Amino acid sequence: MSEQLGRRRFLKLAGISAGSLGAAAALSQPGKIFGAGTSSDASTGSNVLQTGTSAEDMDAMHEAGVKTFLGNVGKEPDFWRKPMEPVMDGDVKVFNLVCQDIQWSTSPDMTFPAMAYNGMIPGPEIRFTEGDKVRIVMKNEMKQSTAIHFHGLLIPNDQDGVPYITQKPVKSGETGTYEFTARNPGTHMYHSHHNSAEQVTSGLLGSLIIEPKDKSTQPVVDAEYTFVLNDTTLGFTINGRQFPNTQPIIAQKGQKLRIRYMNEGLMIHPMHLHGMPQSVISKDGNMLTTPYLVDTICVAPGERYDTILDATEPGVWAFHCHILTHAESQHGMFGMVTVLIVK
Repeated sequence: MSEQLGRRRFLKLAGISAGSLGAAAALSQPGKIFGAGTSSDASTGSNVLQTGTSAEDMDAMHEAGVKTFLGNVGKEPDFWRKPMEPVMDGDVKVFNLVCQDIQWSTSPDMTFPAMAYNGMIPGPEIRFTEGDKVRIVMKNEMKQSTAIHFHGLLIPNDQDGVPYITQKPVKSGETGTYEFTARNPGTHMYHSHHNSAEQVTSGLLGSLIIEPKDKSTQPVVDAEYTFVLNDTTLGFTINGRQFPNTQPIIAQKGQKLRIRYMNEGLMIHPMHLHGMPQSVISKDGNMLTTPYLVDTICVAPGERYDTILDATEPGVWAFHCHILTHAESQHGMFGMVTVLIVK
């Protein structure tokens, strides 16, 4: 992208500014977000923001964030998760997960104590087909006990993963095993359901997609992208990263994209794409009989939406949460921000 567009062309096409302030820092220093007024400095003729930052400094921080974002393009090829390869045990697809306490960087200056499946946040995408026999084996190497809940799946009650309701917690050093046959196709999630307000927001989360047996029920697309939204413990993140460490969606004009949204956080996130509408085709894993068009889709905690995007408008288009304190401050864009590039 940096070779084909260049920073100047990117800025011209995007019409946006961006910066590298991490969400956690923004939350802990609200004055740096909300002190948006200016006062005139008669001695210099410049505008000085109420926080003491000059307008010129603010512009420079916005631009610096864009430069960092451009420099990161292509450096994290697994940002848009690829499906995890299962191990076959006869006719059973086996997915092996390890829960670990790790350090996780969400942006250049933001590293947090975190919890992860297989060392990554979100965990690897688990994908299989309706009718498949599935076994998920989870080894707990964390200090805390945990368990896995398969959010949205139709499965036997004793495989639902809620400690002291359907199972005992999986303690440190133990292994938990879940087995079921895939029944309801759609966009789902997996995450901890033990001390979940801490464990899920700290990174124990991932996407789980069941493909339908009958592919004719699905739209034909050129590419798919999944947004796993999270907040609180690690700040405001898309797929475990905050802008400028997010990655863009890159499409050719005329391509059709499927975008899956899932909210694993504690807050609502209205995701807004500039320049083009999206057609909502599925809610919580259930295909809609009547799709509808949106430019902003409000994703509440636990919800999943699938949309179809026709990439018709060339340019670089901002793509972000429209609760602006989750996305931008005087220091520039941060948190839940990326872009769509239509070539």
